[in-house]
This record gives sequence, C-alpha cells and structure tokens, in this order.
Amino acid sequence: MTVSPSGLSRLHDTELVAFAAAGGRAAFGELVRRHSASVRGLLRRMGAEPALADDVAQDAFIQAFERCADFRGEGTFSAWVRRIAARLYIKRRQKDARWTDLDAAEEPDTLMPDHGRALDLDDALKSLSEVERVCVSLCHGAGMTHSEIAAALNLPLGTVKSHVKRGLDKLRTRLEPRPQSERRPTHVGS
Repeated sequence: MTVSPSGLSRLHDTELVAFAAAGGRAAFGELVRRHSASVRGLLRRMGAEPALADDVAQDAFIQAFERCADFRGEGTFSAWVRRIAARLYIKRRQKDARWTDLDAAEEPDTLMPDHGRALDLDDALKSLSEVERVCVSLCHGAGMTHSEIAAALNLPLGTVKSHVKRGLDKLRTRLEPRPQSERRPTHVGS
C-alpha cells in the first residue's frame, strides 16, 4: 500500500512504524519529523551539548529504523526512541571515559534559586549534580524504570533511587515560587 507524503502526517505512529518496518523510508521520515525535538531535548537535559545531542539523536533514529520490526507498540514510539537515545548517550559517555565514577560527581556550587528571573526546567536541571540530572532525565524524560537506569549506568538500584529522589527534591525546592511576603519589592519608574 502506498501513502502520499501528505497522507503520512495523518497516520498514527504505530501505522507509520508498520510502514517503516516494511521499508517505507518516507513513513520513518515522518516519525523523525514528529519526535526528533523531544529526543534532542531529552539528551540536552541529560547534559549533552547541542552538537552531541544531534549526533546521538541521529544514531538513535538510525537504530530505531533498523529495529522497527522490534517495536511492539506496548508504549509510545516516542518513549521507545528516547530510551534508545538515552542508552546510546550513556554508552558514548562511558566509552569516552568521562564518567569514571558517577558517584564522585561534584555537587554544583549553588542550589539557591534566583528569584529575580524566571526559571525553567532546563535551568533547574543544570543545578543538579551530573548523576542526579542523568537519573532524573532517564526516569522522567525517557520513561525508564529505576532498575533499567541502574543496569544502564552500572549503579546499585538503591543509589539510583536516591539520586532520583534527591534530584526531584532539589528541583521542587528550586522551582517552587516563594510566598509574596518573601519576594523583593519591584520599583516601577524612578
């Protein structure tokens, strides 16, 4: 069955995966168009520089295309390809020997919120230690379980759980608004 390029945009991801598994490059191109931003976003939240996030995302989509027949539709295609990307990023970091001991990662200098400007999640994630940022991103960005993260990072399960909890606690503290009484007055005009 042939589908026009404009018709591809109306298909559900599972239909596009089925076409891609049968060799439909245009169908897979539509999946890439739909999900590449979320994959690159996850990689950036995990700490990848923009160029590295683009490279790993491309590798993840290549791997996903080669393994389309393995996608069973038990979850979303987006979550599936983000898991692939997260695992590739971890492997690349480990291969580059930049993460010799994740537990030895230094804590950021400051975790105090800057209430003088608006914060977003990306800024808040940068305030976490590297291992906390990766664990939180894998858990809540890639949808991986604590056990999957522990296996991927070669860390004890309890350690992963601690990093996720500590990271989430720090994010809550950093992102929660201060009561009006604690805010600095703003002056309009002079």
